[in-house]
Amino acid sequence: MGCSFSGLNALYDAVNGGGDVWINDNRFRIIRQIGEGGFAFVYLVKDVNATSSNGPSSGVAAKIKSKHPSCVSDDGTYAVKKVLIQTREQLDLVRDEIRVSSLFIHENLLPLLDHAIIAVKGPQGSWNHEAYLLFPVHLGGTLFDNAIFMQSKKEFYPTLTVLQIFHQVCEGLKHMHSHDPPYAHNDVKPGNVLLTHRKGQPPLAILMDFGSARLARREIRSRSDALQLQEWATEHCSAPYRAPELWDCPSHADIDERTDVWSLGCTLYAIMYNVSPFEYALGESGGSLQLAVVNAQIKWPPGPDPPYPEALHQFVVWMLQPQPTVRPHIDDVIIHVDKLLSKYSS
Repeated sequence: MGCSFSGLNALYDAVNGGGDVWINDNRFRIIRQIGEGGFAFVYLVKDVNATSSNGPSSGVAAKIKSKHPSCVSDDGTYAVKKVLIQTREQLDLVRDEIRVSSLFIHENLLPLLDHAIIAVKGPQGSWNHEAYLLFPVHLGGTLFDNAIFMQSKKEFYPTLTVLQIFHQVCEGLKHMHSHDPPYAHNDVKPGNVLLTHRKGQPPLAILMDFGSARLARREIRSRSDALQLQEWATEHCSAPYRAPELWDCPSHADIDERTDVWSLGCTLYAIMYNVSPFEYALGESGGSLQLAVVNAQIKWPPGPDPPYPEALHQFVVWMLQPQPTVRPHIDDVIIHVDKLLSKYSS
């Protein structure tokens, strides 16, 4: 799916803070802002035609139903991500995010429902762009949000819930790694996993944000290649979850999707303990996050009572192999988590 350019700009009501936003031919009422980061803002919006007599068969609902039938909102509410674009590089990055997002349809990956990129006039008469990306809304927050809350209460997920959440993240990632050619997400972390609590069911986990995703396999054949990759990773891969080979890349290496498996190991640790496994180094005198990562210096903080089983610790360590060639692939990870689920479900 290519980027579409709409002549309809967002219309904001400065008096009441609301207003409308158009994405192609569909109009949404802004309810409130629910997030922001960098040059992006996320709004809770409502399809203005959701209450019409035509019901879900009209407007945006019909378009969504054709490709993502399970994502049609019963009450017409969605999330819109607005991205302010000031440079050609930023425009290319947003186009890449839209393109990559459109490649995948999986229940544990956040689907892009619609999008528009529009031209807007800048203060000196120059032209910039704004992108509007439409997604299903999940108001339960991210794993990171939940971790902050649970940390404040000194609470921990039970072993079975840890595995149920982690299994879903793995399944979403497997879909990306199984693409031909494989894609790496490159920024797997609790802040990019939406969590929806469901009565009588395990929480629903959905991996989101494909702004850093790219083809997984890269040949590094010179020091220049290695430095270029490290520079890219510094900008696109969150430091506490970044694989060692992206911190200190050899001049001759084959990088593959197992960079994501390292991030998965960090994420499993964070689901268990509400913090990433290497951030402790930032609080130590003379501590170095990079050294802690590259040497895989894992410390186990106090946890629940009774503690997590040793098998779970070993699972984390297995994924956090500093040498990518001995790190498991996603299929191996899922086989192992299935075994653990079977063991701790009984």
